[in-house]
Amino acid sequence: MPLALLALAVSAFGIGTTEFVMMGLLPNVADDLGTSVPTAGYLVSAYALGVVVGAPLLAALGSRVPRKRMLVMLMGLFTIGNLASALAPSFGPLLAARVLAGLPHGAFFGVGAVVAARLVAEGRQARAVATMFLGLTVANIVGVPAATLLGQHLGWRATFLVVTGIGLLAMAALAALVPDLPRESGGGLGRELRALGDRQVLLGLLTAVFGFAGVFAVYSYLASMMTEVTGFAESSVTVVLALFGLGMTLGALAAGPLTDRALRPTLYGSLAALAAVLVVLDFAVHVKWAALVTVVVLGAVGFMTTTPLQMLIMNKARQAPTLAAASNHSAFNLANAGGAWLGGAAIAAGWGWTSPTLVGAALAVVGLAVAVLAGLLDRDRPGATGASGVSRVVASGEPAERAAEHVG
Repeated sequence: MPLALLALAVSAFGIGTTEFVMMGLLPNVADDLGTSVPTAGYLVSAYALGVVVGAPLLAALGSRVPRKRMLVMLMGLFTIGNLASALAPSFGPLLAARVLAGLPHGAFFGVGAVVAARLVAEGRQARAVATMFLGLTVANIVGVPAATLLGQHLGWRATFLVVTGIGLLAMAALAALVPDLPRESGGGLGRELRALGDRQVLLGLLTAVFGFAGVFAVYSYLASMMTEVTGFAESSVTVVLALFGLGMTLGALAAGPLTDRALRPTLYGSLAALAAVLVVLDFAVHVKWAALVTVVVLGAVGFMTTTPLQMLIMNKARQAPTLAAASNHSAFNLANAGGAWLGGAAIAAGWGWTSPTLVGAALAVVGLAVAVLAGLLDRDRPGATGASGVSRVVASGEPAERAAEHVG
C-alpha cells in the first residue's frame, strides 16, 4: 500500500479522536465553564451539525481545487477548529469552535476516499478506502480513551491542544506523502451536483441514513445499558467502548477485501448481520461475558457497512465522485442524530434500557430494504456495478496504476 494512505489514516485518527472524545469530557467541560452536563451535550451536536453542513458545502466549493491541496486545506481548518476549542474562553465560543472543527470532517473523508481509490490498482480500491477508515477506528480504541484520560487529569483544554498537534502532523504527512494527482477533465460544481442527483447515489445515501442509524440507536446508550442492565461499574465503560472500537477495526479490515470482491453482497450481508446482532444484544446484555462479545461483533458488522456504502456511492457518481462521497458523511451524521433520538424516545416511552436494540434492528432492516431496492433498480442499468466487485471510481484522468507508481 502507498505511504500516502498512512497520511490519510493519521488524519482520520485525529478526526475520529476529536469527534468522539467530547462525550467523555462533558462533565469536565461543564464544571469548568459553569454549565450543566445536558447543556454541554450541545457540543456533541454542534460538531455533528458542522459535519452535515460542511461536507457538501466545502466539497462543492473545492470542486476545482487540486485534491492534495484540498486535503491539506481541510486538515488546516480542522486544526484551527481544535486550537480554537482549546482556547475558547466560554461556552459560546467553544460551541462555535466545535462547529468549525466539524466542518471539514465529511469533505475530508469524501476527498480522501477518492484519492485513496486512485492511489492503487483496480481491484484494491475498497481496501485502500478501508485503510484510511482504519485511522477512525483506531481512534476509538486508543485515541479517545487516551485523550479522555488526559483531559480528566490535565484539563479538557489539554486534550484539544494534543489534537491540534495531531492535525499539524497530519498536514505535514499529507503535504509530504500524497502525490499531486491531476484533476479529471470536465470537472466542476455543475458536474458534481448532477452526479449527486443520480438515483442510485440518493438511494445509497438513504441506505446510510437508515442503516447506520441502527448502530447509533444503540451506541448512544451503550454505556447506560452496560451499567443499568448488565451490571458493569461506571469505571468499566471505557473498556466496553474500546471493545466496540476493536470491533470497528476488525470490521474495517474485513470490509476492504470483501467489498473489492463483491460490493453489493457485502453491503446486504453487513446490514442483515447488523439487524441480527442487535436482536441478539437484546438478550446478551443480561450476561456480562455475552454482552462484551456481542459489543465487539456489533462494532464489526456496524462498521462493515461504511466501506461498501462509500464505494457504491463513489462508483455511481464516478464521473464526479467528490461531492457524493462527502455527502455520504453528512448521511452518517444524520444517522447519528436520528438513531440517538429514536433510541432515546424508546427509553423515554418506558420501554426499558434495552429497547434501543430493537429500534436499531428495525432501522437496519429498513436500510437493507432500501439497499436491496437500489440493487434491483440497478440490475438492468448500463454500467452497473455488479456483485462481482468494484468498478473504476474515476473514469477519466490518470490511471490508478500510474498514480500508485508516483508514491510506490
